[in-house]
Amino acid sequence: MATQVLETIEETITTYTGLSPTTFLTAVALALTIYYVISSLFGDISSDMQQQTRSSSFEEREPLPPPVQLGEVTADELKEYDGTDPKKPLLMAIKGQIYDVSQSRMFYGPGGPYALFAGKDASRALAKMSFEEKDLTGDITGLGLFELDALRDWEYKFMSKYAKVGTIKTPETAPEPPTADQSAESSAAQPAEPIAESTAAQAAEPAMAADEPSENTATIIKEETSTTSEANKDE
Repeated sequence: MATQVLETIEETITTYTGLSPTTFLTAVALALTIYYVISSLFGDISSDMQQQTRSSSFEEREPLPPPVQLGEVTADELKEYDGTDPKKPLLMAIKGQIYDVSQSRMFYGPGGPYALFAGKDASRALAKMSFEEKDLTGDITGLGLFELDALRDWEYKFMSKYAKVGTIKTPETAPEPPTADQSAESSAAQPAEPIAESTAAQAAEPAMAADEPSENTATIIKEETSTTSEANKDE
């Protein structure tokens, strides 16, 4: 009975596949081996992906520390909070206002799509949706209405989503030295009366000095005249 079943199977294999039973069984065994190898490879990859997903979700669930108020800092000091130091908060500024974006580290942290904005005032870059280094600045002069509206939308988003922790200190500008034209104008605007008065005073001093000997001479002449008249009376 078993022999007849085997013969029937062999005939069926040969009829439908055109292969001998040995060749057919070898092909089936090879196919199963390839299937198990591929399954094991993809199984390891999928398990790794699941572990990474679980670890990332676990990290996201970790409570973030409360925002630390920095107050007024310089642009160079703000660069220390670009996400490279995991112990420090992740900060970013818009129009001079600094926000704590640590909860969106996947976007603004290292490796994120907006990582180059972290630790900087990226107002101009956000308004222009630019990723160029020259636009990573808080200077928004020369922007058009459309770009200013886009920047306003970013500002409203940050104000509603992130905590404000400080402001960027405005650098003090030294007073510019006066130009040659300004110096000439200020000199011309000064009144000339003090100079004229000092000149008149200097001119009057010799005249006064000349008048003093005349008064002394007149006094001496009067004394001599009175002496002479008294002598004549005595004679």
